Amino acid sequence: MSRKRPMAVKGSEEDSQGNPGKVAPVIDRERCSMALSSEERLALKRDLEALETELEGAIEGTKDSARPVELDQPAVGRVSRIDAIQQQKMLEATRNAQRRRVQLVRSALRRFEDDEYGECLGCGEDVGFARLKARPESLYCIECQSSRERE
Repeated sequence: MSRKRPMAVKGSEEDSQGNPGKVAPVIDRERCSMALSSEERLALKRDLEALETELEGAIEGTKDSARPVELDQPAVGRVSRIDAIQQQKMLEATRNAQRRRVQLVRSALRRFEDDEYGECLGCGEDVGFARLKARPESLYCIECQSSRERE
């Protein structure tokens, strides 16, 4: 009778196929959807504040590069100007994405103040520490986010 091996547990010295010497990733499935502890909340709030500072710095640091490309540059060829315009458009798209993410981070910080942080906006269940650690500004649990992306 074939028996499926369980996921490796913390401290295991073999992977999920039973190979010794390799440590399998530790996944605590029950912990993924549990309410956040006060230590986890504090760590996530620090992560959000650091992310906000990092994103604001990135946006500010690229401000000079975002100014319009001068089209009347006799020393620069047409291809170089087109390349400069393309790079500027890509930078503009990146800055817009960073601005949107800053808004999400600030919204998450407000949810901390309202004691609603970590609650899925779709189903009302806990988002889970693992997801919030990866994307602290997440609004939805994995199931609701996956469902939204399929629509």
